[in-house]
Amino acid sequence: MSYVDGFVVAVPQKNIEAYKAFSATTGAVWKAHGAKEYVECIADDVPYGELTSFPRAVQAADDEVVVFSWIVYGSRQERDEIMTKVMADPRLQGDEWKSIFDGKRMIFGGFVPFLQL
Repeated sequence: MSYVDGFVVAVPQKNIEAYKAFSATTGAVWKAHGAKEYVECIADDVPYGELTSFPRAVQAADDEVVVFSWIVYGSRQERDEIMTKVMADPRLQGDEWKSIFDGKRMIFGGFVPFLQL
């Protein structure tokens, strides 16, 4: 079965177009190195919860939008190999992303799917 990396980040509304352009580049890099899918989604219906929620999780401010993303790989081993290549890819070197979103508030992790319909 596949392996999935998931990400949640808060992006200032004024930076959404820059984030979309940045994501197009990063997605192309992941796909070029073997990722099966690369998906970025802008929050549309994510209420601010009393205890937990997507906006709370990334400490989203009123002028920020939550972005939920995932990357699908063939396996954990493939993910680890692809991640090494992605991190070394010259197209992703530099700090451009720091002017687009706050990486300290990003949530990310790897997941083993147990059901796929």
